[in-house]
Amino acid sequence: MSLSKIKHIVLVLSGKGGVGKSSVTTQLALSLSLAGHSVGVLDVDLTGPSIPRMFGIEDAKVTQAPGGWLPITVHDADSATGIGSLRVMSLGFLLPRRGDAVVWRGPKKTAMVRQFLSDVFWDELDFLLIDTPPGTSDEHISLAETLLQKARPDQLAGAVVVTTPQAVATADVRKELNFCTKTGIKVIGVIENMSGFICPNCSECTNIFMSGGGEVMANDFGVCFLGRVPIDPQFLVLIETGKTPRYPEGTEVNGQDISTPAQEPDADGAVKETVLLVHKYQDCSLAPIFKTMTADVISAAQQTSRS
Repeated sequence: MSLSKIKHIVLVLSGKGGVGKSSVTTQLALSLSLAGHSVGVLDVDLTGPSIPRMFGIEDAKVTQAPGGWLPITVHDADSATGIGSLRVMSLGFLLPRRGDAVVWRGPKKTAMVRQFLSDVFWDELDFLLIDTPPGTSDEHISLAETLLQKARPDQLAGAVVVTTPQAVATADVRKELNFCTKTGIKVIGVIENMSGFICPNCSECTNIFMSGGGEVMANDFGVCFLGRVPIDPQFLVLIETGKTPRYPEGTEVNGQDISTPAQEPDADGAVKETVLLVHKYQDCSLAPIFKTMTADVISAAQQTSRS
């Protein structure tokens, strides 16, 4: 079974679309890799698979092996820099064209989710992050049933629930927390995404979507609040263009100066860029925020495996 070599399985859930589950999954994966853990990302958002684009590997092709698929390698482990390996699997790799629509009824979605959980040949992993679609219907029920049946109790660390601050979002995400309660899935914590906007031209961080709704919701349900994540245009630049994030002098996030020192050009007048996404992400303002939240996720997973 493909889950047998995985130590910890973490679901990334939200009852609301557009709250940034894939962004959160991507940054948790990069942060876990930077912490030295081997990581896999399974994208089960069948009608909107965005994980290949988040990692800049849309043109990658999945290799068919006897009885299943080999996941795509984003980068291998590097003992010199202390980063862990990162591999990804998504329906997006199996579509002939990026814009192709997936028009499937419930039974086919259910079968695909189960196939992803049984027929992807993951190597030994410290963490498998599962990026899910919005809602609490077919894919979620199939995912929960399959994991509760086939994964060991010490493997399923729980769920990270993502919301945005405004009430219209938290009203839907509360249903996801109720879903976790009904299905017996532990909630590791709540992340309030898009909590503030970092201006690319100054040091201001403005709460354009309000702030605090996710924390209130977490307190109401008695679950851990992992933290707030602002909108950073430089993270979008990193994902869309592959360029390392740069910040003007005086830019601060959570009281920390993240301004980027000027780089010296080489002999040809060009500024040298690092190659791997994981190394570029270290210069992003969101990396320290996710480093803290990732430490809480690791602690929760280790506690589950010991209990």
